[in-house]
Amino acid sequence: MAANSKILIVEDDAHIRRLLRVAIERAGYAAGEAATAREALSLADIDKPDVVLLDLGLPDRDGLELIQLFRGKAAVIVVSAREDTTEKVAALDLGADDYLTKPFDTEELLARVRAALRHRAAGDAGQTVVTASDVEIDLNRRRVRRAGEEVHLSPKEYGVLAELAKRPDRVIGHRQLLRTVWGPAHEDHIDYLRIVIRNLRQKLEADPSRPHLIANELGVGYRLLQDQSL
Repeated sequence: MAANSKILIVEDDAHIRRLLRVAIERAGYAAGEAATAREALSLADIDKPDVVLLDLGLPDRDGLELIQLFRGKAAVIVVSAREDTTEKVAALDLGADDYLTKPFDTEELLARVRAALRHRAAGDAGQTVVTASDVEIDLNRRRVRRAGEEVHLSPKEYGVLAELAKRPDRVIGHRQLLRTVWGPAHEDHIDYLRIVIRNLRQKLEADPSRPHLIANELGVGYRLLQDQSL
């Protein structure tokens, strides 16, 4: 997959662009660069990238406005110096696949890229069985196994796990999980979600006090980890 995958770097800082390009090309991907939103949209139409690494602080347009324009055409990983939780939530709500805060570790960045590419490939192939550690989630049969043994989950527990499993290694926002599993009227009831996550960890994690399967993105949401380097 790596040899055929194209990554578009949208970043106005030339030094960071070079750093990203070197890391991307060393990993075996093809890299393109854009310093402005206008260049990014033009290159995206020509090169049709698989993943866009998107800075939010562009000189001609706020990067948040580009997320929806790229949505459905490429996976979008926001790489931004904006640390505010509301910015991360806004990016995810608009359709970003992930969010990485500067300064970043290049190995973590590459892990996020691998996860985004895996998700696109799984979506194209219509993947219905997701495996993470010793847990297997069969989305067609609504069946969950841990180490080969079936695990009984309540409807809400399964609903949350299934939403995470549909997008493994990607953070899913609190409000999105609540809206999908409980309904729009419960978007602000984070305590409901915390109880369900605690129950899932009790049933699926080797050590619920040190979770390695369902990770918490503080103030933002949760992700189901397939790639343990994330």
